[in-house]
Amino acid sequence: MSAPPLTRRQAALALLASAAALTSCDKPEEEIVPYVEQPDRVVPGVPMRFATTLTLNGYGRGVIATCFEGRPVKLEGNAAHPASLGGTDVFLEAAILSLYDPDRSRAVRQGLRIGALDNLVSALEPRLRGLEARGGEGLRILTGNVTSPTLLRLIGAVKARFPAMRWHAHEALGEENARAGAALAFGRPLSAMPRLDRAAVVVALDADPLGPGPDQPRHARGFAARRQARKAGGEGFSRLYAAEPVLSLTGAKADHRLPARPEEIAAVAAALAARLGLDVPAPELPGPARGFVEMAAADLAAHPGEALVLAGPWLPPDVQALVHAVNARLRAPVDYREPPVETPEPLSALVEDLRFRRADTLVVIGANPAHDSPAALGFAEALGRSQAFTLHLGPYFDETAALCRWHVPETHPLEGWGDARATDGTASVIQPLIRPIYDTRSAIWLLNLLLGDRDTGDRDAVRATWSAGRPAGEFEAWWRRVLHDGVVEASAAPVVTPPEPRLAPPAASTPGFTLLFRPDPSVWDGRYANNAWLQECPKPIIRQVWGNAVQIAPEEARALGLSAGDVSRLRLDGRVVEATVLLQGGMARGVAALTLGYGRRRAGAIGDGLGTDAYALRPADGSWSAAGLVLEATGRTAEILRPSDAHRIEAEEADLFPSLELAEFQRKAAGPPHEEEKLPTFYEPKNGDTYAWAMVIDSTLCIGCNACVIACQSENNVPIVGPEEIARGRDMHWLRIDTYELGPEENPRPGFQPVPCMHCETAPCEPVCPVAASVHDSEGLNVQVYNRCVGTRFCQANCPYKVRHFNYRGYADGQEYANLGAPGIAAQRNPEVTVRARGVMEKCTYCTQRISAARRAAEKEGRAIREGEVTTACQSACPSRAISFGDKRNPASAVAALRDEPQHHELLGHLNTRPRTTYLADVRNPRPEGGT
Repeated sequence: MSAPPLTRRQAALALLASAAALTSCDKPEEEIVPYVEQPDRVVPGVPMRFATTLTLNGYGRGVIATCFEGRPVKLEGNAAHPASLGGTDVFLEAAILSLYDPDRSRAVRQGLRIGALDNLVSALEPRLRGLEARGGEGLRILTGNVTSPTLLRLIGAVKARFPAMRWHAHEALGEENARAGAALAFGRPLSAMPRLDRAAVVVALDADPLGPGPDQPRHARGFAARRQARKAGGEGFSRLYAAEPVLSLTGAKADHRLPARPEEIAAVAAALAARLGLDVPAPELPGPARGFVEMAAADLAAHPGEALVLAGPWLPPDVQALVHAVNARLRAPVDYREPPVETPEPLSALVEDLRFRRADTLVVIGANPAHDSPAALGFAEALGRSQAFTLHLGPYFDETAALCRWHVPETHPLEGWGDARATDGTASVIQPLIRPIYDTRSAIWLLNLLLGDRDTGDRDAVRATWSAGRPAGEFEAWWRRVLHDGVVEASAAPVVTPPEPRLAPPAASTPGFTLLFRPDPSVWDGRYANNAWLQECPKPIIRQVWGNAVQIAPEEARALGLSAGDVSRLRLDGRVVEATVLLQGGMARGVAALTLGYGRRRAGAIGDGLGTDAYALRPADGSWSAAGLVLEATGRTAEILRPSDAHRIEAEEADLFPSLELAEFQRKAAGPPHEEEKLPTFYEPKNGDTYAWAMVIDSTLCIGCNACVIACQSENNVPIVGPEEIARGRDMHWLRIDTYELGPEENPRPGFQPVPCMHCETAPCEPVCPVAASVHDSEGLNVQVYNRCVGTRFCQANCPYKVRHFNYRGYADGQEYANLGAPGIAAQRNPEVTVRARGVMEKCTYCTQRISAARRAAEKEGRAIREGEVTTACQSACPSRAISFGDKRNPASAVAALRDEPQHHELLGHLNTRPRTTYLADVRNPRPEGGT
């Protein structure tokens, strides 16, 4: 079916967008060199890599960006940055698509109409003079969490010019409970940073350090450091306990897990404290919770200095304070640091000022509280009725921008200068990799405008921040080193010794059916709603795409008369929304969970109208839970989209995802060496001429975070198919993470198994292809020759692993979903990877373009490819280093050593496909009866 012809208006807009994209795909102005005087280091078609920083909730995470002639196409973790340590998460990987999003704001708006920047400045300057005359009375600035030294310096300068100005900050997924808990325990809001790499025993009380968040890569690396099951015997292998109401990634990896309501978790914290000798009353606990506490307390007491208790950010301050006291008793591996000196005021104070007209000028920088603040707080209503001069700076013309008098499009972090600090205080400089694609401005520009400075550029402002106090002769060398490394050396906040914590026994909580609010692993708090990669990436554990759903335990659903897929009505404190029911094992009874960030109205062509707006039910104080929920059926049903459902493992199917306890692994490790069994085959051996590329994935270390899935999509130009195609059972991801549920439905023990192409040596896909499109190359890779493929799909039918995908439509070539066919999107694509047309099969290639680049470099130098010189995209992204890749014929390679581990196995090995992709079985460390 052919596409409808473009109208004249659509054609003109497409031409303008194409022209903007073409003129913007270049390096930033400060770095531009005319091609008639091309420098030696710039070679067309050869990538260059630069260090920069991206933020989540204001905290910096270092990345290395790959650029082709000034066009960023791929982001990877910066190994020198303490927040990423070389790994990434889904938000870092997908930021590259947001850069080229055609729905980004492109022009200044006055109300709903296109405006002019000069008109805005002309309207703002006399207002600023009037504000200055009265000391800034009536001026309000609203931001998100700010860690940038430059922005903090400029905000301080604005406050100096306008002393009565008030600064407010809002993060939908904030840390207010953690800060209040630290203040309750220590008398001041210290920042606590747990060190999982130093912990032998970890007890997570509704905490999800392995789940999405600014520190996910760091926590995953620390967790993996203490979960190494190798032939040495697994000494130092940590033990993880988790008590939580909703199954999380941390709970999925736990050795012991307790499904518990929020008030039961508070009781568990008090019981642990009492068992460890703290002066708090020991509550009565039901049988499963009592057994959990007895085991956990014994393990914690047996490992002083290596025992750690974690409190999730959604637990109330009194529980947070109690956990600090427990950690002090245990001498837990926690680093405490001082918070910033100046703390902004909350959003609630700004709402009051807007209602009572105490604010006559409001500047909103990079925040969207009209969507992501609780509806009960009434920010959107107060802003809409306000007569104040309101100015919004943001990347999209979003819900808040539509209510402001003026809107200015914000520069993407990959387009501008800036700086940020990580959660430990480590600073890094943000440097532009491309000229701004649209006519955008930065937060630095806007704050300088408030200071009456229209001449200082962003780069000069950042340099001014860091040049202060440094000798002029040394600064340039220091500046270049910082830009090269991506980190300001020795800039972390100093670790302080906290005072003896004060005890604060948990207060009683309100009983009743409780709704829990949680961050969404795909869209976070809603800011990534218009990112198609994230929308189509299956959420960990539940596997849902393109929306959210209300999660309840299967037995709870039966008691309420609900089934999976029922559209339910959620009533809470007089507010009502509708959501589809999703049954999730491992949830506590008496709770339901709904992730934040959906129900967007002004996200863009990708994110509008998806899912349920949980902010409509969130209490005005931003609480993470609310009792009194009423859940009732509407009589309607809706489909929950999942590319592939989770698998429940039965005993006879254990070879799909083998799991063993540490003691059993140690017995295997002490036995005879592992030998790979070779069954007879009619296939000719695929030994290869030079290398035998192989991959080993350690299921013990995989946390199911999906970073590898998005990294593969970014590296290999994997297209989005959209929700309609997903509903037809079609998806294009070259890599998926299968989730296996072992154990009882009420408390399953999920296991995660990344599944790329197996690159079978006796590949079933090859003999059935009539045109030899699926063949082996000289190094043993199973490759797909796209220009031979005629789309018979015989190879897909013959593949037992179902890792081959057919382009039913031109998903990346003429039939793109929504706005993904816009000309600017093509600038994101990796030029080293073919964009596949309709009618061909595609699959994982082990990032053959990276192998080819390493081979060319090695041949130029007359040597073999070195171990570690080739890193696949999924391997590079993995924050826990669960994926290893290399030449299995090289006895010094990591994959050769891992293939000799006692828990090494092949997926469906009995089929004798001899896959090059193999696995290490999942090893757990439950507490033995009567032992440690």
